[in-house]
Amino acid sequence: MIRLFRVTGSNPLKNDLKTCSLELRTWNHKALPDAFTKRNGGKNMFSKNKLIILGLIIALVVSASACGANDQAKEQPKPVSPVEEISHYPITITDSYDRKITIENEPERIISIAPSITETIFALDSGDKLVGRTDYCKYPEEVANIESIGSLMEPNIEKIIDLKPDIVIASTHFKEEVLNKLEEVDIKVAVLYGEESFEGVYEVIGELGKVLNQKDKSQEITDNMNQRVENVLTRVKDIDKPSVYYVVGFGEYGDFTAGGDTFIGQIIEMAGGKNAASDVSGWKYSLESLVEKDPDILICSMYYNTKESLMETNGYKDLTAVKEGRLYEINNDLLELQGPRLIEGLEALAEILHPTK
Repeated sequence: MIRLFRVTGSNPLKNDLKTCSLELRTWNHKALPDAFTKRNGGKNMFSKNKLIILGLIIALVVSASACGANDQAKEQPKPVSPVEEISHYPITITDSYDRKITIENEPERIISIAPSITETIFALDSGDKLVGRTDYCKYPEEVANIESIGSLMEPNIEKIIDLKPDIVIASTHFKEEVLNKLEEVDIKVAVLYGEESFEGVYEVIGELGKVLNQKDKSQEITDNMNQRVENVLTRVKDIDKPSVYYVVGFGEYGDFTAGGDTFIGQIIEMAGGKNAASDVSGWKYSLESLVEKDPDILICSMYYNTKESLMETNGYKDLTAVKEGRLYEINNDLLELQGPRLIEGLEALAEILHPTK
């Protein structure tokens, strides 16, 4: 009998000649062509020369197969497991209270204590991890199905504990007293808010991207926002700027607007307007000053029948803008919540001040 060898292995590209398993395949000499045999007195014999040639061919085939596998193995990069590709924990961030926070694993149960944080979590495709939110979190619509833990400043500590979050993420208006109570029961808390600017919003989105293992998505969001901001600035660059008064509040408790040092005041300027209240800081304004300035345009919230009420309120109803139909409504959440939709607020405001044709 002659034994022929065939190289086998579960993954030949990773094997060399020493480690390749060899499967023996036994061939009966009668199965070989007559050209390889000679008859001699009723006994079968192989031609010595041809047998040598056959052996050399087999050796060359085995050697070439092993070498080829080695060469290909060297050319192939070592595969990276999915875990190695996506895992970047533990991570350490510095929150807005200047606290170092280490997150050991990707959070799977999150509680948001700010509408802007809730919106950003959904924008980062992580809404399915949200198990708690505040009464003021209204967007997107899916938040209605998520349990509320109370208000921004007075969240229900017991309910937060019951929800067993991996992390609680808060923003402005979050009391240090609440933070201390949560930390006493070993609940991890991160407080994230940036300066009142688009750059501050980008920073918070980026930090949340790190926490939620969504760095690429956070970069995609901020890049898109930045480009759209540039588009607005370019469009209104050389256009005459109307004076604009943004109504925050009015009535028996006083009149309130966005002063010159507020972010909404800055957005008015970015959208191609002149803030009529740029001469004050903060939010308080006087009705007498408003009547005296008689701005070209008034902007108010689209909610709570604000427009109708303004048109019937002394002082406001006599403004030229109100009488001539230049009192416009806007979704104030787009301007007042510093999250991914802030760019929509800038675009909406620019469209009011400078309608595209």
